[in-house]
Amino acid sequence: MHWTVPQTMKNVHITGGTPLPHTARAAGPTRRQAVLAAAAVACWPLALRAGEDARAPLRFGILPIGGMVDSRTGWEPLLDELMQALGRPIHMFSATSYEGLGEAVRRGEVDLAFLSGKMALDAVTQHDMRAIAQVTRHDGLPGYRALLLAREGGPVRDLEAVLVEPGRWRLARGEKRSMSGFIVPKLQLFLPRQIDIETRFQGDIVGTHQRTALAVANGEADLATNNSADFERFRTQFPAETARLRVLWQSELVPHGFIVLRNAHGDAMRGRAQRFLAQYGRGSGAQAEQQRAALKGLHDFAGFLPADNRALLPVARLTRQLDLDSAHSATWINDAARQARLARIESQYATQVQMLSAD
Repeated sequence: MHWTVPQTMKNVHITGGTPLPHTARAAGPTRRQAVLAAAAVACWPLALRAGEDARAPLRFGILPIGGMVDSRTGWEPLLDELMQALGRPIHMFSATSYEGLGEAVRRGEVDLAFLSGKMALDAVTQHDMRAIAQVTRHDGLPGYRALLLAREGGPVRDLEAVLVEPGRWRLARGEKRSMSGFIVPKLQLFLPRQIDIETRFQGDIVGTHQRTALAVANGEADLATNNSADFERFRTQFPAETARLRVLWQSELVPHGFIVLRNAHGDAMRGRAQRFLAQYGRGSGAQAEQQRAALKGLHDFAGFLPADNRALLPVARLTRQLDLDSAHSATWINDAARQARLARIESQYATQVQMLSAD
């Protein structure tokens, strides 16, 4: 079944996360159009789950890096062209949290998605998806760095003051699936000092990188986890707030985010999507210039590199190390329980490596 939906329905949001098609840009819908769209959407799930229906809309899940509206606006130009390249309508699934997007992936409610390394690893090893591309940025580095921010002239003198007395400070951090907002600071900064990022601080605010930086700049928190790529974007959007912030710590390089595609769509679509992403913003001419401008507005991306599941091996190693360090620092009823947990971690990692290497 193929649905032709009025262009004015593009930005309709149905409570409960039910998505609508991504079509050409237009003005907002009337109430009657919204009702008609909701009725049409009710008929889609069977076609969407079927996978082989070449006419069904593709659902693109957006990682909520900045505000949800900013994320939707940033992806629109690329998705407009991807829709033409694939010959399929595309709509955006805008999640307000990593957890919300992760649940949509788990339930099979997205076909394509832009995900952090940890979320991409879970999608590939647990939810029948495949990595097809990885973000690249203008600095040419194969990743970005997690940051710990403090307020310029604020009560936090230096990093040592944080590590010696973590309970004095209010922390703004990312969700547990955020590589730079939670996983990497926990692994590389806090766990080696026996500091539990979730319990040792005075209180915490959990949100996007934009939210955590604003929390420190506005005095709601003393510290914030962030990352170098999003902090640069924050600098252009909030110059006055950026002037109130300073970097206390930065991590080793963290792998860039991934585009993943559900396996049910097959090799032909995977090839078309991968070629489109690899060529987007390349070359010369007016169209390439417009694409590069769109990429810059999209979290300052330089483009995409073709990738397969093996590109997630560094993420698997990092999460294994986090799990091992957490297990070693935890309190156990006996050594047998600890060893059992360590064995499960190693077994899970071995399974992940086997799956990723078989791509």
